[in-house]
Parts: sequence; structure tokens; C-alpha cells
Amino acid sequence: KDAARIETAIKTKGVDEQTIIDVLTKRTYNQRREIAFAFERRAKKDMISALKGALSGSLETVILGLMKSTAQYDASEIKASIKGLGTDEESLIEIVCSRSNAEFMEIKKVYKELFKKDLEKDVSGDTSGDLAKLLLALVEARRAEPSSVVDYPKIDEDARALYEAGVKRKGTDVKCWISIMSERSVPHLQKVFERYKSYSPYDMQESIRKEVKGDLEKPHETQLSFHKGAKEKVLTRIMVSRCEVDLKKIRQEFKAHHGKSLYQTIAEHTKGDYQRALLSLCGGDD
Repeated sequence: KDAARIETAIKTKGVDEQTIIDVLTKRTYNQRREIAFAFERRAKKDMISALKGALSGSLETVILGLMKSTAQYDASEIKASIKGLGTDEESLIEIVCSRSNAEFMEIKKVYKELFKKDLEKDVSGDTSGDLAKLLLALVEARRAEPSSVVDYPKIDEDARALYEAGVKRKGTDVKCWISIMSERSVPHLQKVFERYKSYSPYDMQESIRKEVKGDLEKPHETQLSFHKGAKEKVLTRIMVSRCEVDLKKIRQEFKAHHGKSLYQTIAEHTKGDYQRALLSLCGGDD
């Protein structure tokens, strides 16, 4: 039924975008794959190519993104960010800093299948200096999994080590920072940043700006404040790549940080079919 609706929507004069949005944003990735198989059996052509031909602009980006698995999408985004002249560091950093070990294992596997290359090699070949070291450490997915036991002595030790490797000495001990930032679990790090304030006159974010000039600043900042910036590309990527992972949690965090819902914010800053697709992915206005 879904495949038939999409076929009709594509054939409609001027294309019936609303139906395409209604069907595809309200299905899971596995269901979308089933729809694509059914479409091919019916229409004797590939659904993704048909959608590409029928849609354009931001809506096309969203819908084609939804036709990939989360790992395929992330792998493609990483590839796009390091292809050609100058690396799109913002995108690379955002994905690398905000994915779990399990997600990374899958991304690396898919990256190899899609591009016949190792993700680590591509990342290290395309970035340089301390930034490359940090990104590689993150890509290696050595980060500890969150634990139900809060290790207070370790939190204290890490906070002190960060202080002594940074603010306290002349020139930052980058290696120490990289190992703590890339190997500890996120909940542990958040407690370390809290504890850090009792050693340093600056909070973690200020210290990063003071210590880690230039290149290395961005990833650490991303780890402290995931997903800021209302740029369309970032918005599209987060909505598409997290809609089946942790979008509910992102909605809660967003509301807590910004005092209004993600739904309202998207409604205010986007328009047309693109807006309808994102709002449909977003789901509730909470």
C-alpha cells in the first residue's frame, strides 16, 4: 500500500510531496527498505532513483537520508566531510564526538563496505596535528561504557589531571587531555567537568578556550555542548541520523537548554516541505 502511494505521489503532476513525507517519515528504516522492495516490484524501477528525480533541495536531502541506515548515513556524512578540498571539520567533529562505541563499530564496518577504505586511515590522512590525534582516539572507539557505579576517586583524579595538564602548567599536556576525553564514558566526563571547578579558577569550557587554541577547541566544546547551531545542514543531519536512536532524549535536552521545544524551534526557523518533513520526524511538541 505504501509503495503504491509513493508511486502515485511521484507520478502526480507537480509531485505530491506531502504523501511522500507522510509515508516515509512515519516508518522505521527497516519498513522503508521493505517499501523500496515493493516499489521496485510494482514500478520496475529503483525507488531511490525515482525519489531523486521527483524531489529537490532540502526535502530531497532529508528523504534520501532516511533511505539509508543510521550507520550508512553517518558513514556517508563522514566521507562527504573529508572529501575534496578542505575538510568540513565541524561535521566530522560532531559525528565523531557524539556516537557511542557500538555505533562506531557499525559505522567503521559500513564505511569499509561502502568506500573500500578504512575510516581511521581517511580521518588521519585528512586532518593534521593534535586535532587528528584526538579524532583518531575517538574513532578507535575506546570510550568506556557508562557504568552504574560512580567512581568518585577516579572522577577526582581525572579532574586534577586535566587541571595539572592544562591551566596549572605552561603549555598544555595534550596527550593527557586526549586520553581522558576519548577514553572515559560521557556521564563520567560530565562529573569530571563538575569536579574540575574545585581545582581550576575557570570552568571546563573556559579552560578549553584558554588552553587548547585553535584546532582542538572545537571537538572538546562539542563534547560539552552537543548539537548547537541552527544551520540547516546540522539540523538535517541530527534529525535524520538520530530519529530512530535518541531523538526523544534530544527533544528533552533541547527543551531544558532552550526553554522551548525543538518542534516549535523547527517550526519557526524552517518552511515548506522541508519543515513538514522535519516536524513529522520530530514527532511531539514537548
